[in-house]
Amino acid sequence: MIKVGDSLPGATLMEYSEVEGNGCSIGPNAVDVAKAAAGKTIALFALPGAFTPTCSAKHVPGYVEKFSDLKAAGVDEIWCVSVNDAFVMGAWARDQKTAGKVRMLGDGSADFSKAVGLTLDLTARGMGVRSNRYSMLIKDGKVAALNVEGPGKFEVSDAATMLAQAKA
Repeated sequence: MIKVGDSLPGATLMEYSEVEGNGCSIGPNAVDVAKAAAGKTIALFALPGAFTPTCSAKHVPGYVEKFSDLKAAGVDEIWCVSVNDAFVMGAWARDQKTAGKVRMLGDGSADFSKAVGLTLDLTARGMGVRSNRYSMLIKDGKVAALNVEGPGKFEVSDAATMLAQAKA
């Protein structure tokens, strides 16, 4: 499992763009994690799945709500990572009204989740291999803080915890 002080692994996440701009075409666009995190402070949170109860009711809304506070604390970008494809993440972004606040990044084959060692096997529940629920504060591509939830918990990966860590 990744730990504080480690660099993010080389991986590609996918992001659905609703509109053209900044050299991006409409549709899924590859995001090179190392390049996208270079020189930035990123509040990354990951969760088991788009449109799932805790993720939709608490996790994403908390980061949307704390967007301005996190920016004021020095966070350049907020990333939400889930083992879903870019189209699902795009639909979830519309539903959660994340535009301009949280980048919704799909880890469709769980490659990033596997690379950081934070997968969750939900095969028995019909969901396959997913991401564990966690958050990490990333500074210039290195993990500055890591908050991994216990099974079925939502206590340490929330936006308030991340905000306190960003302010520290």
